[in-house]
Amino acid sequence: MEFNSYTLIIGASVVLVISYFFSLISSKTRIPSVLMLIILGMLLREGLHLAGYNKINWMPVLEVLGIVGLILIVLEASIDLKLTRKKTRLILISFTIALISFVVNTILIAFIVQAFIPHIEYIISLVYAMPFSIISSAIVLPSVAHLTEDKREFLIYESTFSDILGIMAFYLLVENVGETNSAMIGMEVTGNIIVTVIISLVVAYALLIGLQKIKKNIKLTLLIAILLLLYSVGKMFHISSLLIILMFGLALANPQIFFRRFFKKHYNPERCSTILNDFKFLTVETAFVVRTFFFVIFGASLAVTSLFHSQVIVLSLISLIVIYGSRWIQFYFVDKKDMYPQVFLAPRGLISVLLFFAIPKELTLPDFEAGILLFIILFSNIIMALSLVRGEKSNKTSELAGHSGTNHENG
Repeated sequence: MEFNSYTLIIGASVVLVISYFFSLISSKTRIPSVLMLIILGMLLREGLHLAGYNKINWMPVLEVLGIVGLILIVLEASIDLKLTRKKTRLILISFTIALISFVVNTILIAFIVQAFIPHIEYIISLVYAMPFSIISSAIVLPSVAHLTEDKREFLIYESTFSDILGIMAFYLLVENVGETNSAMIGMEVTGNIIVTVIISLVVAYALLIGLQKIKKNIKLTLLIAILLLLYSVGKMFHISSLLIILMFGLALANPQIFFRRFFKKHYNPERCSTILNDFKFLTVETAFVVRTFFFVIFGASLAVTSLFHSQVIVLSLISLIVIYGSRWIQFYFVDKKDMYPQVFLAPRGLISVLLFFAIPKELTLPDFEAGILLFIILFSNIIMALSLVRGEKSNKTSELAGHSGTNHENG
């Protein structure tokens, strides 16, 4: 067996077709397609092993897919954020919970990491804890369609904010690990954010005004290329590039807020609406492809045996208890009566994998096993799936009870 061009094309096509059927199964069973993709990757690993391919280096491909996936996730999330006065309270609550969850989970999981791997600096344990503290909007968004509108909107906003806050905090921390002067770090981070916000606004306006004037059909592909370019160049100059992506997405989704006064003459409502719809279609399709290959390759890159190491099991279980315990406490104080199933909808996914593998070599801990990441992703998704299935059954039972009560009264 040889890896020629046709073999690779056939393999990639088969994986995409299988992934499509996984998404159909997921919509019927509430089992996240991520679980099925990772298992498919594990089976692929075993198949390649039997065929004699034991030393495939997946990391370069995984890294590129991760960066593209990261940009697409932030874009996909930001263009779904509608900023209106009516939703101010919902946005504030979801942002507060996302922020508190991320901070609390990061601090507590960092202590757990430090307890299992002694003699490491706490700041390095924080770097390792961050990927496990971020809810995956890429998994939440397609999984909550059947929930009531208020629950669905809350979870969409919360997971989106969790993604954006977590990603930005991770890269800001990693870029300032070597600094010892906290005041200097604060000034540098603040200055970085201010400069990036200004650049982001200029780029957002320039791109939107330019897009409205381009009449050729290739404008969206051109835009993706420009955003990838801006992100990569920004990272080279240590700018918070994700703010550029976020700002552009918010401007595209909320042009009525951004195009006021002087900029109003550059705003064409019909053109902006068409661009937004086309862009949503493009990001969903592209994200599906990137997500498929990312999780399959992730599954193929990890040994299943790593799940059964004692350190992996204990550290992962304690981390999961922290994640859901702190989440339950927050929901209890926010909404005591109606916490189910959203308290259990906190899956980890692509962002966690990407940030874990983005930890710089100089901060890498050889004693930290990657199986912990796989364990937490698998079980957080299983918990979400079971909660959604149980919640759906409870809703059906309530509806049947309501119908029978109505019929009894009518009788």
